[in-house]
Amino acid sequence: MNLTLHVWRQKDARTKGQFVKYEAPDVSEDMSFLEMLDVVNERLVLEGEEPIAFDHDCREGICGTCGVVINGRAHGPKDRTTVCQLHMRSFDDGDEIWIEPWRAKAFPVIKDLIVDRTAFDRIIASGGFVSVRTGSPQDANAILIPKVDADLAMDAAACIGCGACVAACPNASAMLFTSAKVSQLALLPQGKPEREMRVKKMIARMDFEGFGNCTNHGECSVVCPKAVSQENIARLNREYLRSTVVADQRIEA
Repeated sequence: MNLTLHVWRQKDARTKGQFVKYEAPDVSEDMSFLEMLDVVNERLVLEGEEPIAFDHDCREGICGTCGVVINGRAHGPKDRTTVCQLHMRSFDDGDEIWIEPWRAKAFPVIKDLIVDRTAFDRIIASGGFVSVRTGSPQDANAILIPKVDADLAMDAAACIGCGACVAACPNASAMLFTSAKVSQLALLPQGKPEREMRVKKMIARMDFEGFGNCTNHGECSVVCPKAVSQENIARLNREYLRSTVVADQRIEA
């Protein structure tokens, strides 16, 4: 198939960017989207032009680094699919495809389609962990966890931190990401001792990084390649309210 690409080119966060048009002839429908970009870049290099910079790592739909906006939708047209797992058979011969990076204040452009997502790392570092002693692990049956809670925790832990939720949200909110990281620990006994500290610190860091707030548009869960549910946002709000009530009770005591 023959395609026309409109790719966002930008030197860095301080430089103004623009869409640049490229022709992509003889594209195999069996290529992944990233493989198609690889072929385009090979031709650009041979022609003495600067190749398109895009992020990738595992190319197995696991790490989430490959995220870009394709025709206005984060990760492209298919549900529950990362860009590296999106195949060109999802498009038609003669299509025009617009490719751009995540758009968010907290995700500054590094170059072209690559953005700096270390704000997510700083949210995790602020409280997305449990403090445990090192040494031999406990027996698997030592801490009994209801299956319902275990399943919900695993569903939340499926979040790969790709940032599609932020890119899709009109407010550039990171609530789905943060709520998934809070939920996976809040649902388990290991996460209970630090639950008040965790949710307060992670929300404070999220706000500090410049992410917007959630207004329940729902785009976040629609584009999430791991189908992380908005129910986690409700749980995050409950955890935050609980932490405030517990803090007030301790002051009164």
